[in-house]
Amino acid sequence: MGYRIVVVGATGNVGREMLNILEERKFPIEELAVLASRRSMGTEVAFGEKTMKTGDLDTFDFTGWDMALFAVGSEATKKYAPKAAKAGCVVIDNSSLYRYDPQVPLIVPEVNPDAIMGYDKKNIIANPNCSTAQMVVALKPLHDRATIKRVVVSTYQSVSGGGKDAMDELWMQTKGMYVPGQERVPSVFPKQIAFNVIPHIDVFMDSGDTKEEWKMVAETKKIMDPKIKVTATCVRVPVFVGHSEAINIEFEDFLDEDEARDILREAPGILVVDKREDGGYVTPIESVGEYATFISRIRQDVTVENGINLWCVSDNLRKGAALNAVQIAELLGRRVLKKG
Repeated sequence: MGYRIVVVGATGNVGREMLNILEERKFPIEELAVLASRRSMGTEVAFGEKTMKTGDLDTFDFTGWDMALFAVGSEATKKYAPKAAKAGCVVIDNSSLYRYDPQVPLIVPEVNPDAIMGYDKKNIIANPNCSTAQMVVALKPLHDRATIKRVVVSTYQSVSGGGKDAMDELWMQTKGMYVPGQERVPSVFPKQIAFNVIPHIDVFMDSGDTKEEWKMVAETKKIMDPKIKVTATCVRVPVFVGHSEAINIEFEDFLDEDEARDILREAPGILVVDKREDGGYVTPIESVGEYATFISRIRQDVTVENGINLWCVSDNLRKGAALNAVQIAELLGRRVLKKG
């Protein structure tokens, strides 16, 4: 016996990836509904070898459905997620709307699976920000061993984190560099993204941080440990898919780089590729389509008493969004609903 599953926002990048991953992982589905806004209603999406037409989110009745994977923005989520939850359908939400709600668990299954038991306060589970998700997968096994005091992270985030329009802008600006008359001025990003990097993701806050940087701080504390100090600089780079992070970690106790490497090799969801030779590391293009969070460049930081540096790469549409949502659904099935 399987689950009755709804994918909301099935025509977007993350929604389509959710469908791919549900099929790849053979998630036990008894019935599947794919929904979109009225503007996209009727658009066809693929699920395995099947082609499905999207239904109208505005008129859909969530009664009798087990789980709804939401891949729409915060405004639509604010309107429709409570309706689904009230109808008894557990919402797994990819937007930022509920991440900081103390009554909504924020879950990365490899890191804090037990927190899922708090889902029933609102019948909603939050999926973290893409840059946070891959980082905490890398931090958790090291924190368990040596207790993390402080994290300094610089991100190199692909344009797919900004959606299809952002990907199109990179493509058109790149093409415009070589085709006279096809130059494009920025519309999605505040400055040219092709052949450039932009140290600005989301809005600026009074502190001088951007909202993306604030998210990494707040979410790491909620998922892992409120005592961990985190400072982040988030940068958009001209890469289509795959987020990278340079992470500096300061521990309470000494942790040798060789032991850190061994710990990470044994940790769930991680693949270590760390050879001190040309090409002995993973780049974002190599992470595309993969489930794992890849760790490279593990080395001692001798400028602090107990420090480690590492390089962390992941497919942001997968672990940073769709894969993590499906893993939450699998965890909910195993721990709570127990149908599959």
